[in-house]
Amino acid sequence: MGTRSLKKRPREMQENPSMAAAPPPRRKPRALTAVSILLSASLVVSVIALLIISSNKLRAFQRGVSYEMVTVVNEFPHDPEAFTQGLLYAGNDTLFESTGIYGKSSVRKVALRTGKVEDLQKMDDSLFGEGLTLLNNRLLQVTWLQKTGFIYDQKNLSKLGTFNHEMNDGWGLATDGKVLFGSDGSSTLYQLDPQTFKAVSKQVVYYKGHQVHNLNELEYINGEVWANVYLTDCIVRISPNDGGVLGWILLQNLRKELIEAGNNAIDVLNGIAWDSERERERIFVTGKLWPKLYEIKVSPIKKPIEEGVVEQLCLRRPFSFT
Repeated sequence: MGTRSLKKRPREMQENPSMAAAPPPRRKPRALTAVSILLSASLVVSVIALLIISSNKLRAFQRGVSYEMVTVVNEFPHDPEAFTQGLLYAGNDTLFESTGIYGKSSVRKVALRTGKVEDLQKMDDSLFGEGLTLLNNRLLQVTWLQKTGFIYDQKNLSKLGTFNHEMNDGWGLATDGKVLFGSDGSSTLYQLDPQTFKAVSKQVVYYKGHQVHNLNELEYINGEVWANVYLTDCIVRISPNDGGVLGWILLQNLRKELIEAGNNAIDVLNGIAWDSERERERIFVTGKLWPKLYEIKVSPIKKPIEEGVVEQLCLRRPFSFT
C-alpha cells in the first residue's frame, strides 16, 4: 500500500474559515488498515505457494523435450541368469552389478568384454537386491520393499555396514559424487545426503502434466539423471534441478532383436552404466535376464513424434505389488 502524502490547504480554505472548519475526509481506523495489510500479504503468500507447487507441471509444458533412439556400437556377453537391478561402470573395463530375486540376489564385479563374473557377494535369501552406485570407493546398494541398504568395499565386495534411507522403498540409486539420487518405483526422484541418507529433496517427475511413475534403475550422466521406466523399453532424462523431463530415449529395437533371435525368456530393460572418460564417454545398457550388454549411441529421432506415442510407449500406471 502507498503512503499518503499531506498536501497544503488550498487558498480558498485559507480565505474562508467555514471551509477550513469542514471535517477532513474520513480515514480507515488503524485496526482495519492492519487487517487489510495482513489479508493482502496472506493472499500474496498463497499465490506464491500455489505457483511453487505447480512449478514442475508448468516446466514440463514450457521446456523443450528431446526424443531419441539408439544404435548399437558394441555388444558384450551378459549373464542370462542375472536379474539386473543396478549397473555401473568403474573404469578399466570393469562393471559392478546388483541382481535381484529372492535366493539369487547378489553384488558382483564383472569384466565388460567377456561378461565373466570376477567376484560375487551373495545376499541373504530373505533380501531382494536393487539399485547400486559407487561413492568414495564404497558400493551402496538398496533393497526392495525395505528402507535398509548395504555398504560394500569396492576392492573385495566385503560388507562394511548398513544404512537406513528415507525413500518409501529401494529401487534405483546413482550419484554425482556429491549427493545420492534415489527412486522408489514412484514418480518421485529423491536426493539423499550421502552421510545421513536423509532426503534433502523430493521432486515429482512430470511429462505433459502426467506423472512419470515406476522410476527404476538410475544413472547420472553429464548433469542429468537417466532413469529406466519399469515395464517399458524407455529411459527418461531428468533434470536434477527441478525434476523436469529433458527427453526420452526409446530402446524398443533392442528387446525386439533379442526376441527375434529366440531369447524369449528375457525380462524388461533395466541397467544403465556410464563411462565418463572424455575420450570415450560410453553408455551401456542391458536388461533383466538379457544375454547381452550393449554399448549404444543416442541420436535424435528425425521424424516428428506423433501425439500420444510417448505416452503409450513410456508411461504406465503406478506399479502394484498385488
